[in-house]
Amino acid sequence: MGEGLRERKKRETRLRISDIATGMFVARGFDNVTVAEVARAADVSVNTVFNYFATKEDLLLDRAPEVEELLARVFRERRPGESVLEAVRRDLLDALDTGHYRYGFHEADDAFVRMVESSPSLSARVREMNEARERKLAEAIAGELGTGPGDLTPALVAAQIGATIRTIVGHAVRRMLAGESVGAIAPDLRRQAEHAFGLLETGIGGYCVRPETPEGPRA
Repeated sequence: MGEGLRERKKRETRLRISDIATGMFVARGFDNVTVAEVARAADVSVNTVFNYFATKEDLLLDRAPEVEELLARVFRERRPGESVLEAVRRDLLDALDTGHYRYGFHEADDAFVRMVESSPSLSARVREMNEARERKLAEAIAGELGTGPGDLTPALVAAQIGATIRTIVGHAVRRMLAGESVGAIAPDLRRQAEHAFGLLETGIGGYCVRPETPEGPRA
């Protein structure tokens, strides 16, 4: 069934409010704009703004629901014979190759990225989104496997995948803020991502073993 008129109008209103808020935040700074000012500019009430966005931060980070559901969706839609790790690896590399925004591999506006990086509340909201993304993946894995609350494996798997993604994306963002384009850094990012997922695939039990001294193991 297609999108109804009511749903379409709600989606368009939400997008309009977010677009207006983002423009104001970029022009004046996130902390210098109030929700009331956004509401006036969008010709809606403050209550209407909060009907669409739970927090002021979500006005800027308006794709939070999509981001938080991403890994769980990739897991649920994985191909026959494909593990959760293989599915996430494939999806992340596809986003990198196509420059899609879902993991942050796109030509982002520097002002937008710097605003998020410089605002404690926005940075905290991003951390919450990452935590929710991992939690939802763990819940999806546990739900499919039927594991009990005492089995930490789904949470451990989700945490390792989440940490890998954050590390790769963080590296990409730092290089983009330094002036490099996504196209220029994409080959190295792909190599780094393949290496990172390779570590997860084989495990890290043999990583960084301390060498023995010529006299033998230390006591």
